[in-house]
Formats: sequence, C-alpha cells, structure tokens
Amino acid sequence: MPVRPENKARYPADWKAVSAAIKARADGQCECTGECGLHTGCRCGELHGFPAKYAKGKIVLTVAHLDHQPENCDPSNLKAMCQRCHLRYDRDHHAASMKANRLKDAETAGQMILG
Repeated sequence: MPVRPENKARYPADWKAVSAAIKARADGQCECTGECGLHTGCRCGELHGFPAKYAKGKIVLTVAHLDHQPENCDPSNLKAMCQRCHLRYDRDHHAASMKANRLKDAETAGQMILG
C-alpha cells in the first residue's frame, strides 16, 4: 500500500529496501497466518502477481507493521501480506484513526465558527 504523504517522514529512508527484503523473505506468498482473522492456523495461499483467489484482480504483496508503528521496522514486526489480509489486519486501526480524525476535524470546525 502506498505510504500516505503525511506519514512519509515516519518511515526510514531505506523503506523500499526494507520492504523488498520482507517480500523476498516471503518468497512471493502472503505471510499472514490468521492475524487478519481469515486463515486461523494456516498460511494464506495468495501469491504475488497471480490472480486473486477470493477477489478480482492480481495479488500485490504489501508489508504490514504488526504494531502499526512505521518507525518500527524490525523484521519480526513486519509481514508481507496480500491486500486482502493487510486491509483486514488494519481494519480496527483504520477505524480508530478515522474516528480520531473526524473528532479533530469537528473541533477545528468548531474553533473556526467560534474564532
């Protein structure tokens, strides 16, 4: 998944190399073994560049930070995941971030009206 511009500074300068190393470790296969809630006890079978088994399109391996902290690039904190597993793994984190952003936006809008 592309790095959002507002988070770019949180990633190391060599992120592309770090990401490539994790994908190489995965040997082209999603490393998810149930973290996403789908593959309990077994490894996801999706392969980079092949048609998706459970969705439309081709699989693209991404690299997930298991603790959701881009600064933590220890290999034990990173997993190569297909888009489906990565999005499902990050689902709760994304929902919390969206809620926090909505609250911040509402506060900013309120300050503009009062200001």
